[in-house]
Amino acid sequence: MDLGLKGAKVLVTGGTKGIGRAVAETFAAEGADVGICARNVAEVDATITALKAKGVAAFGGAVDVANGPALKAWVADMAAKLGGIDVIVANVSALAIGQDEESWEKEFATDMMGTVRLVDAAMPYLEKSGAGAIVTISSVSGREVDFAAGPYGTFKAAIIHYTQGLAYQLAAKNIRANSVSPGNTYFEGGVWNQIKDGNPELYNAALALNPTGRMGTPQEMANAVVFLGSKAASFITGTNLVVDGALTKGVQF
Repeated sequence: MDLGLKGAKVLVTGGTKGIGRAVAETFAAEGADVGICARNVAEVDATITALKAKGVAAFGGAVDVANGPALKAWVADMAAKLGGIDVIVANVSALAIGQDEESWEKEFATDMMGTVRLVDAAMPYLEKSGAGAIVTISSVSGREVDFAAGPYGTFKAAIIHYTQGLAYQLAAKNIRANSVSPGNTYFEGGVWNQIKDGNPELYNAALALNPTGRMGTPQEMANAVVFLGSKAASFITGTNLVVDGALTKGVQF
């Protein structure tokens, strides 16, 4: 299937590791030009080099998405360098699962407002695109109560609600908005890798919950994100695509 992404201009926040890195690389493999950000400048530079090796234009910047002015400036810079914006992927998470006030503030600033501000900053460019697409990264923790209940699960649920609202509000402008809710996703250096090494009891308990007997991969999550961002999904908007290997049991209607 031709996803119709050749020459598309795509922004991915948190694009140097895990799901975000796989999303950026998959868009690039489909012929899209990509702009990424993350907090570590060396990792941003290394990722840009890898993306350019796929024969596309790639740019980036060291940005903390919780910093509103910095995020807005990065979006403007990427739009200027890419020549516009067609697709945005809001991927960054604070991964704060504590019940303390600081964890709530981190999740709100990074997950929720990082998403809202990315959308707001990119909106003028998406409106000019003619076929703009917004993909937000939520989580199965936003669908049901699990060990991440609290700030993480609460704001992941809020992101789904926010995104579906965008879909309705922006449909007349030919801008689509969808969310992806990954299940447990394992990769070297990722949170589940850290849990496996530091809290094997929790890791094994989480693994046992999935009937497939394994966790997902960043590439499996990226496939869903890139599809929803592509022209192949031109009549899909306002959906939350769960990619969890049947981990969650709630029925979606």
